[in-house]
Amino acid sequence: MKPPCSLYCSLWFLLLLGAGSLLLLVRLQDLNQVVLQQTPGVNMMADPRRTTEEDAVTYRTSGADQTEIPGQVLSDSLLVIEDSKQPVTKRHRKLLLKNPNPSSAPADAEKEPHLRQQLAAIQASRRRLLTEVCAKYQPGVTEQLVSQRQVSRVFVEDRSRLLYCEVPKAGCSNWKRVLMVLRGSAASTLDIPHNAAHYANHLRRLENYDHAGIAERLRSFTKLLFVREPFERLVSAFRDKFESPNSYYHPVFGRPIISRYRANATRTALRTGAGVTFREFVQYLLDVRRPVGMDIHWEPVSQLCHPCLLRYNFIGKFESLEEEANFLLRSVGAPRNLTFPDFKDRNPRAERTSSTITQRYFSQLNSTERQKAFDFYYMDYLMFNYPKPFKDLH
Repeated sequence: MKPPCSLYCSLWFLLLLGAGSLLLLVRLQDLNQVVLQQTPGVNMMADPRRTTEEDAVTYRTSGADQTEIPGQVLSDSLLVIEDSKQPVTKRHRKLLLKNPNPSSAPADAEKEPHLRQQLAAIQASRRRLLTEVCAKYQPGVTEQLVSQRQVSRVFVEDRSRLLYCEVPKAGCSNWKRVLMVLRGSAASTLDIPHNAAHYANHLRRLENYDHAGIAERLRSFTKLLFVREPFERLVSAFRDKFESPNSYYHPVFGRPIISRYRANATRTALRTGAGVTFREFVQYLLDVRRPVGMDIHWEPVSQLCHPCLLRYNFIGKFESLEEEANFLLRSVGAPRNLTFPDFKDRNPRAERTSSTITQRYFSQLNSTERQKAFDFYYMDYLMFNYPKPFKDLH
């Protein structure tokens, strides 16, 4: 007796349903893989106001920025994050600083390659973090044309094929001295006074080249950027420009700041612009209708140097300035006798601005003012992986 037709139909229906479900599952897996490839390591639904401590970034060995420093070849196994359990120690940093040539210290020769690998890996992690932040907050920016205005703060050293974006209060005076020595304008950084470094350096800016020259240098030169903890950089700028005599910043910035934010200001203060308080300075900074414009000494690095657009090969930090600068100089083949200077030539008797001094200045503000200042520099904190300087910030 033949089974009824309804049994055959049921079997065929079950087989077709199973095959369709399998095909659908495979298709969904393919689509998920495409999405992951398009947005490596980035949660595009994340809250854009999350802090660097809350926004954990996954560092991957593929699908991210693979730009390398000339002369440095990195394997994927070396791509570690900055807070690794095996950080670069102060002793290792001093070793690199004092002995840029491994052959000059045979006893430490075995440690030197490991140190260089660690510093190179730190650079890889910083570039990767910047790439992921830019992909999240400025998608497609690298496809835009670079304007001359956007490279107006970038200095060119053609001999060593370096592009350096000037970030005031992050070692820029000494970096200009180094570029002058590389250019052949001076024999030693010690021979270059402050005014000569800033006003008679004869260094060309990238904006002074034609579009072809700009594009070629951006493509083939090592692009260099040094940053600093944003609040600390702000306090350093305030102390330098407003707490010391200054024939430019007191009348140009001080007078309108005092006039706008100080009740019952004296005639002397209104005439000279001297004596601006830190709170008045922060009020000016956060005012959308500032009585005087922005200045490069406190402009966020994210706007000053356009890191998402220019894709820097080397991102150094002021907190480890000498060792990282010397690592960069060795990487680009600078003369072995050229090391990064460590002297402070403006207000040399004043204590360097530190995290402790920065905390003291910001304690003069209330929590709302500190939060607004943090929001002002938020992208700098995010791009360069600086932690929140106060616990009450969100």
